[in-house]
Amino acid sequence: MSEETKNVHPLEDFDWDAYESGAEVSKAEHDKMQQLYIDSLGGVNEHEVVEGTVVAKNDREVIVDINAKSEGVISASEFRYNPALAVGDKVEVLVDRQENKNGQLVLSHKKARAIKAWDRVNAAYESGEIVNGFVKCRTKGGMIVDVFGIEAFLPGSQIDVKPIRDYDQFVEKTMEFKIVKINNDFKNVVISHKALIEADLEEQKKEIVSKLEKGQVLEGTVKNITSYGVFVDLGGVDGLIHITDLSWSRINHPSEVVQLDQKINVVILDFDEDKTRIQLGLKQLQPHPWDALSETYKVGDKVKGKVVVLADYGAFVEVMPGVEGLIHVSEMSWSTHLRSAQDFVKVGDEVEAVILTLDREERKMSLGMKQLTPDPWANIEQKYPVGSRQTGTVRNFTNFGVFVELEEGIDGLVYISDLSWTKKIKHPSEFCKIGDKMDVVVLELDTEARRLSLGHKQTTENPWDVYEKTFAVGTLHKGVVREVFEKGATVGFEGTEGLEAFCPPRHLVKENGTSLVKGEEAEFKVIEFNKEFKRIVVSHTATYKAEEERPARESKKAAAAALEQAPEVKPTLGDLDALVELKKKMEEGK
Repeated sequence: MSEETKNVHPLEDFDWDAYESGAEVSKAEHDKMQQLYIDSLGGVNEHEVVEGTVVAKNDREVIVDINAKSEGVISASEFRYNPALAVGDKVEVLVDRQENKNGQLVLSHKKARAIKAWDRVNAAYESGEIVNGFVKCRTKGGMIVDVFGIEAFLPGSQIDVKPIRDYDQFVEKTMEFKIVKINNDFKNVVISHKALIEADLEEQKKEIVSKLEKGQVLEGTVKNITSYGVFVDLGGVDGLIHITDLSWSRINHPSEVVQLDQKINVVILDFDEDKTRIQLGLKQLQPHPWDALSETYKVGDKVKGKVVVLADYGAFVEVMPGVEGLIHVSEMSWSTHLRSAQDFVKVGDEVEAVILTLDREERKMSLGMKQLTPDPWANIEQKYPVGSRQTGTVRNFTNFGVFVELEEGIDGLVYISDLSWTKKIKHPSEFCKIGDKMDVVVLELDTEARRLSLGHKQTTENPWDVYEKTFAVGTLHKGVVREVFEKGATVGFEGTEGLEAFCPPRHLVKENGTSLVKGEEAEFKVIEFNKEFKRIVVSHTATYKAEEERPARESKKAAAAALEQAPEVKPTLGDLDALVELKKKMEEGK
């Protein structure tokens, strides 16, 4: 070893691997240079979320500086939720790539918000923090709001304390919200703006509720209108005006009296113990119409009004706002057969009536329409004297007769027995039908009871006056058996419409021993005639057994006469052998 190489020692940090690979720079130098490069990038790693500063912006792009070797360019659409973004604002961005093919730093604000969003949302929900949200669009039932990059749902009922009718006014606006519900499994977030307003109104509400008193008059705003009433905002607390408390007059819908957002004065009628349900009144601020009813109104006066309610039994007529009178159906017409009120008037009709009764204390009034026309019974005796012949219309049936209308308000009854001289009628519908014209004779008239008795058969001659001679006992007539029953048969005769005679079973026997049958023609002999009861009894057998029947008939009459002449003998208690002993004991006082 030469002196020149004696003191030569290898370098401790010499990179033999680099030497062998032919590298021109040592590892230490390489690491040093790499560190300098990393430092130049600000220590930023790909897919890392960092904070940057907005250094420039236009309608299309936003330039963000994160202290890297270059600045990043982000589309302005990613900041749509924040229209107030300005140069100098701090924003979170995700380093998507440290450089693209052009050496440009690639950043994303949208991805950064998405990564941090759920952590922020959950933190805000737990703490009750108020968050800002950008209303993106309207949807069914509410709005879609961008909160930390997450699309949250804002129900329509949670926008404001009062109903919102125009959702579009909130689109593309930034508002404050409170997160009220989170479903991490389905990534659903529900927010509320109403909750913030309610919190502000809670103190005001407590103050209002604490001062509520029955009879207190307050100013409120019509918040909502339903078919049954109106909800009024009293300044943080709601009250209900029932439809019946809106107006003294009858109304069909509350919108006839008030409108949405209208400011009105109301009176507190009642409330529950917690004062959460408040009953309000509007009409109570006006005097009751009955109190203002003119003293000139009295029974017998004519009034005009409008039909407001209609029922089968009558019609309610408003003679002035809040003052109604009832016209009963019986007071609409002089007719005695009642009909429905709908046959005379309908809702909305202007009618004239007469005051029949008036009770100011009970606030009741009864009216009549028929009193405007003369009472048809006033001169009934002159128009329809007893015995006069009239023509009327059949209006109704009963089991015992027919009601015939002679004119409006005058009905008379034709008993079933007065319909026909000869026909046996079980029900009036067998003889006529409703609406038929019928000739009648006035039989009886009772003006006090307003009763009129009529007869139809009396319009023709009584055929029984003729039958009395034609069908005298012993006369012979050709007849036809019409019906055969267990107790006999009915027989009809030619030229006598409706007339039928009765033939007992034993009088139906012919000479050959057989009996007459239905439809068979034969000769009959009248054996009984009763004009009063309109009864004729005939016999076929008597036509050939006249001589034999006569002694039997005479013997029967003699026996009946002897019975009539015999003194009446009534049995007494003492005549009964079985009670002799009882009579003796009673007489002895035992």
